Parts: sequence; structure tokens; C-alpha cells
Amino acid sequence: MAIPSYATRGERIWHYVFLGICALIFLFLVGPLLIIIPLSFNAEPYFTFSDKMLSLDPAGYSLRWYEDFFTSSAWLNSIKNSFIIGIASTFLATVLGTVAALGLSNRHMPARGAIMALLISPMIVPLIISAAAMFFFFSKVNLAQTYLGVILAHTALGIPFVVITVTATLSSFDTTLIKAAHSLGANPTRTFFKVVLPLVTPGVVSGALFAFITSFDEVVVVLFISGPAQTTMPIQMWSGIREQISPTILAVATLLVLLSMLLLTTLELLRRRSERLRGITPE
Repeated sequence: MAIPSYATRGERIWHYVFLGICALIFLFLVGPLLIIIPLSFNAEPYFTFSDKMLSLDPAGYSLRWYEDFFTSSAWLNSIKNSFIIGIASTFLATVLGTVAALGLSNRHMPARGAIMALLISPMIVPLIISAAAMFFFFSKVNLAQTYLGVILAHTALGIPFVVITVTATLSSFDTTLIKAAHSLGANPTRTFFKVVLPLVTPGVVSGALFAFITSFDEVVVVLFISGPAQTTMPIQMWSGIREQISPTILAVATLLVLLSMLLLTTLELLRRRSERLRGITPE
């Protein structure tokens, strides 16, 4: 943003100081990524830059670690499990979270605050406590070390994100549209799918993406309740760091960074679409 012409000298100096502070914070946050990405192309089995890489010698760069990732049955099985569990838990969390948010948006609903606190508690309670509680409960009902158990656990962790995003979208929802639809003869089901859902879709999709990221990145809960057959990619990375340190982890981390950038870009596009639908920004 340009500095106003009436700004004083001190305000101009602070403006540039503030930009410098923001740049340093940004560099501090993305610095590790700037190191991981080039290291994933290292031709040597080390976690440091070789002399050939520093001299920009093409012989110092290689795709061997990406090839190792895509040809390893353990890595491919873990990423398959991550997507299966992530997609299934995201679907359940999105449906349940959206229904809960619609119910909580009703001002006449009793104990709204208590129900909201209960729904978002997985975000507040430390994961180690949630994981231990889920382990003891799932063990009693024979869901430990099963795909269903891991999916249900990830669903519980993803619901708060859906509830919060959809509730935030509904906070600016014009309820007179529902009354208008009813006055024109639309039943509640038709009103929901033709009026409510199109307007809250950005919030629903944003919550679903947050739920998927939460599931895809979860380690603690999976360590407690999963078995060898349900090994996810974060667990495979954690095991690889403990048992054998391989630069393949750097390749996997780079792919995850690219996936995160794609999801964040999608979230930003959805946010802008939501603002346009609510009339906050012009078309």
C-alpha cells in the first residue's frame, strides 16, 4: 500500500521499518522450506549441500529421492492410506459439522454455548489426551487398529474446523431469503439445496479442506489407535526419521509443501468468492 502524501517523516520511516520486520518474520517462517526443497534434489545421501550443489554443478542434483518415493511400496501404501482415511473422515466431518453449524445458527436453540464448546473441544484439548481417550474407548468397542477407528478419530478432529467456518459464513447469512423461499412454496429440503447451500458452500468447502489437512497431517492419534495396516504418510515419515534417516523424507516434505500451497490457494479463492457473494468486494 502506497504511503499517503501527507505522511510525516517519522510515519514514512516507521512504514519501511514495519515492512522490514514483516519481511524478516516471513523469512523466518519460510526459511526451512527454502532449505528443504533444494536439498530434496541432492544427488548425495546427505542432509547438507554438497560442493557440487553449491557450485551449481548439474552432477550434484538428482531426482533419485523422488524416484525412491514413487517406487517404494511402503511410501505408496502410506500415501494411499492417508488419502483413503483423509477423504472418508473429511466427508463425515463436513456433513456432521455443517448440520451442527446449521443447528447452532438458530437463535432459539437451547444451550448453544455449551454445545459449541463441546464440538470445538478437540481443538482445545491436548492431542495426547484425546489420543489416549480414543485408544481406551476404541479398544473397548474393537475399533482400535482398524480403518474405521482411524477414520472416526480423524472425523472427531475435523468437525470443529467445519463448524467454525460454516458458522462464520452463516453469521452474515440473510435469513429473509429462507422466508422468501417458503413464501414462494419451497419446502425445507428445496430451500436448503437451492438457497442455503449455495451461499454457505465457500464455508463448507473451506471447512472440508481444513478437516482434510488435519487428517492428512495427524500423527499423535494415529500412533495410539492405528495398526501396521493403517500406516499413514506422517507416521511413515516419523518412523523413517527414527529408524533410518533417508533424504527421501525431504522429497516427501517437498511434495507436502506443494500440496499445502495448492490447498491454501484454493482457500484464498474460496474466501474471495465468499466475499463477492456477500457483497463485500465488487465483482
